[in-house]
Amino acid sequence: MECRVLSIQSHVVRGYVGNKSATFPLQVLGFEVDSINSVQFSNHTGYAYWKGQVLTAEELNVLYEGIKLNKVNQYDYILTGYSRDTSFLETVVDIIKELKKANPSLVYVCDPVMGDHGAMYVPENLLPVYKNKVVPLADILTPNQFEAEVLTGKKISTERNAIEVMDLLHKMGPDKVVITSTDLPSKRGDQFLVAFGSQNIRKPDGTSISQKICLDIPKVDAVFVGTGDLFAAMLLAWTHHHPKDLKIACEKTASVMHHVIKRTITYANEVAGPGRKPSPAQLELRMIQSKADIENPAIIIEATVLQTSSDQKH
Repeated sequence: MECRVLSIQSHVVRGYVGNKSATFPLQVLGFEVDSINSVQFSNHTGYAYWKGQVLTAEELNVLYEGIKLNKVNQYDYILTGYSRDTSFLETVVDIIKELKKANPSLVYVCDPVMGDHGAMYVPENLLPVYKNKVVPLADILTPNQFEAEVLTGKKISTERNAIEVMDLLHKMGPDKVVITSTDLPSKRGDQFLVAFGSQNIRKPDGTSISQKICLDIPKVDAVFVGTGDLFAAMLLAWTHHHPKDLKIACEKTASVMHHVIKRTITYANEVAGPGRKPSPAQLELRMIQSKADIENPAIIIEATVLQTSSDQKH
C-alpha cells in the first residue's frame, strides 16, 4: 500500500532543517511526501545571515485549495513542526480537521515546537493554540521536556513526573507521546540524556494497553539544527512499521539519529581542523551520506520498559 505524508514545515535552500530534514529520510523509507514550505529561507537562522520569505495563512490556504480542487487531498499521515504565527497554526488545524474527516484513520504526527531549557522561542500566544486545538488532534506527539511541561503545567524532576506528564498528554489527545530529551540524570552517567515514551493501544472492547519506556541517549557536544525534525519524521516511519511496539520504533529512531549525528560531528571536526569549533555550515546534518543507516539502522540505543499495564477504561 502506498503511504502518503503531508509535511508542513520550513524549507531552506542550503542545509537540513524542517522539510529538508524530513523529506529525504521518509522517501528513502518508501513514503510519498507532499511538502508545504511554511518558510523559504536561504539557510537556518543559526548562521550569521539568513534571507527569505514566510508563507502566510492565506497562502497556505491557497495551496491546500489547489490540492483539494484536484481531489488529491488524501493522506495517511500529516507531519508538522515549527510555526511562529497563530493564524498559520489555526489554518493548519482546519486543514488537519478536514483531512481527518476524509480519512478517519489518518495519523497526525506533531512536534509542538515552542522552546527549550525553560524559555519560549515562539510568541507566547501560540501555547493556547497548541494546548486547546493542536494537541487534541495529534496522534503522535514529540515534545521536549520544556514543551511537555508548558502543555501540562507540570514540572518534570523525576521519572515518576515524566510518566505523569505523559499520561496527562494522553488525556489531551495523542495515543503516542515521546519526550525527546530531559534534564533528568541518566543511570548511565552524565554522558547520556534521558528520553521517555508512552503508548496507549486501544482495544475494540474499550480497554487499553499502555507501554512506558525510557532511553539513554549518548550526548554529543555540539549544536545541531534539524535533529528534532529528523526525529519526528523517523518516529512517523518506524511507528508505521511497528504500530504496536513503541519500544522498537523509538530504538530505531534514536539509533538513526545517533548514526547521523556521529557522522556529522566526525565530518565537522575534520573540516574545521584540530582545536577549532565547527561552523553552522560544517555542522549541517550528513543526511545523504547516512542513507544506508536511515534505511536499516543498526540498533545501538536500547530502550528500557518502565511499565506495561492493561485494562484501563477510556
